[in-house]
Amino acid sequence: MLFTSGEFLFLYLPIVVAGFFAIAKTMGRAIAAGWLVLASIVFYGFWRPEYIALLLVSIAVNYVFGYFLQRGSFDRYISRRAVLGFAIAINLIVLSYYKYANFLLGTLDSVFAADLPALDIVLPIGISFFTFTQIAYLVDSYAGKVQERNPIHYALFVSYFPHLISGPVLHHADMMPQFARAEIYAPRLFNMSIGAAFLALGLIKKVLLADSAAPLANELFDTQDPSGLSTTLAWHGTLAYTLQIYFDFSGYSDMAVGLSLLIGVRLPYNFNSPYQARNIIDFWRRWHMTLSRFLRDYLYVPLGGNRLGVGRRYINLAVTMLLGGLWHGAAWTFVVWGGLHGLYLVVNHGWRHAAEHVPGYRVAMENPILRRLGAVAATLLTLAAVIVAWTFFRAESVTHAMRVLAAMFGSGSSFASPTDAGLSSWAWIAAGFALALFSRNSQELIDGAFSRKLAAVANRDLRDVAMAASLGTSVVIIVLMAFVAASRGVTEFIYFNF
Repeated sequence: MLFTSGEFLFLYLPIVVAGFFAIAKTMGRAIAAGWLVLASIVFYGFWRPEYIALLLVSIAVNYVFGYFLQRGSFDRYISRRAVLGFAIAINLIVLSYYKYANFLLGTLDSVFAADLPALDIVLPIGISFFTFTQIAYLVDSYAGKVQERNPIHYALFVSYFPHLISGPVLHHADMMPQFARAEIYAPRLFNMSIGAAFLALGLIKKVLLADSAAPLANELFDTQDPSGLSTTLAWHGTLAYTLQIYFDFSGYSDMAVGLSLLIGVRLPYNFNSPYQARNIIDFWRRWHMTLSRFLRDYLYVPLGGNRLGVGRRYINLAVTMLLGGLWHGAAWTFVVWGGLHGLYLVVNHGWRHAAEHVPGYRVAMENPILRRLGAVAATLLTLAAVIVAWTFFRAESVTHAMRVLAAMFGSGSSFASPTDAGLSSWAWIAAGFALALFSRNSQELIDGAFSRKLAAVANRDLRDVAMAASLGTSVVIIVLMAFVAASRGVTEFIYFNF
C-alpha cells in the first residue's frame, strides 16, 4: 500500500487513526497499541500477504534474543557477546538470502562461466529497514540501553507503519518512550494540524516534483545504448534524476513524520536539505540521517572509527560506505556508488587536515568575500560529486553509467541545443534546483515557523480556529494531490526498492 494511493489516504489512514483513539478511550492503551500493530501488519500484507509470516517470525525471534540480552546473565558456557553475534548473524543471513543470493550467483556466473541458475526470490519490501532497526535494538539491548519486556510494544516498534517500509531507521528510544505518555492516546488538534501539513507537503514533493522528474530521468537511463547521447541530453536526464530522488525521498520522509504526528508520536527527521551541504561530510549528516547514524554507530565505530590512526580511519570510512552502498541494492552499481562516497569522505577529511597547514588559509577564510566565494564553490563542488555518484545509483549497469558520464563530460555526439530536451523541462530542472538549494526545509517551515505561529495565538478559541483552518487546508491539499497521483498512475517511492 502506497502513502500516495487513494485506498491509503481515504480508507486505511482514517480507520487506523480514528480506531486508535476510540480504542484507547474505551478499551485502554494496551489494546490501542495492539490495534496499531494489527494495522501495521495489514499495511505490510497489502503488498504480499505471504511475507507477513517473514515479518512476524523476524519480530518474534529478535524479541526473544533481545529479552535474553537484557537479562544480563547467562549460563557460564554462553556469553552475552556470543548471543549477540549469533542474533546479528541470523538477521544478516536472512537479509543476504533474500537480497544478495542472486547477486552472488550472478557474479560467480560472470567470473567462472558456471551457468548458475537464478533463484526464484522476490525481495520482501522493507526488509533492509526492519532488519537494521532490529540489529540496532539488539546492540542497544546488549549495551544496557534498552529494557523492553512487552512483546506488543516490541512488535509496534518494528512494524509501525509510518516507518516500516522506508525508514527512518529507528532506535527504540526514538519512539517507544512516547507510548508511555497518556496524552498521545487522545486526539490533539495541534498535532493533527502539524502532521497533516507535513503529509500535504510530502505529497506535493512526491506527486508534483519527484513524479514530474521521473519521465525526464527515465528517458535517459532506460535507453539501452546511451553511447550516442548528446552531452546536453545526458546532463538533462542526470540532473532530472538528481531532483527525482531528492524530492522522492524528502517527500517520503515528510509523510512518515506527518503520519506519525497524526497519532501524536514524533519520528526523527531523516532529511535536512542535503544539496545545501558544503562538503560530503555535511551531506551525509543531512541525507538519510538515521541510516548515516546507524552506519556510524554500528559499523564505523566498531571497526575502530578514528581511534586507530589516520590510515585506519580512512580504511574504516571506505569500508563503511562500500557496505552502505551494498545495503541499498544488490548490484555493482551500488557498490561503486558507495565506493565513490567513501573516496569522497577520505578526500574531504584529508583536505580538512591539509588545509590547517596551508600558510594563510585561516587568514584568507576570515575575509568575508573569500569566505562567501569559498562557500559557493564548496557547495557546487559537493553537488557535482553527488551528481556523478547518482549516475551509478540509477544506471542499470556500471557500463551504462560510464557511457552516460562519458557523454556528460565531452564525448557525447554533440553539444545539442537545450531545445533538444525541451526548454520547459530545462526551466523545470532549474526551478527544482532553486528549491533544493535555496528554500528552507520542511521542519523549518512546518515544525518551526508554522507551528510557532499556531502556538502563539493568544486566545484559545482563536487558536483552535486557526488550527482547524490549517488542518482543513492541508486535507484539501492532500485530496488534490491524491487525485493528481491517481490521474498519473500512482508510483512507488524509490526507497521502497531497498
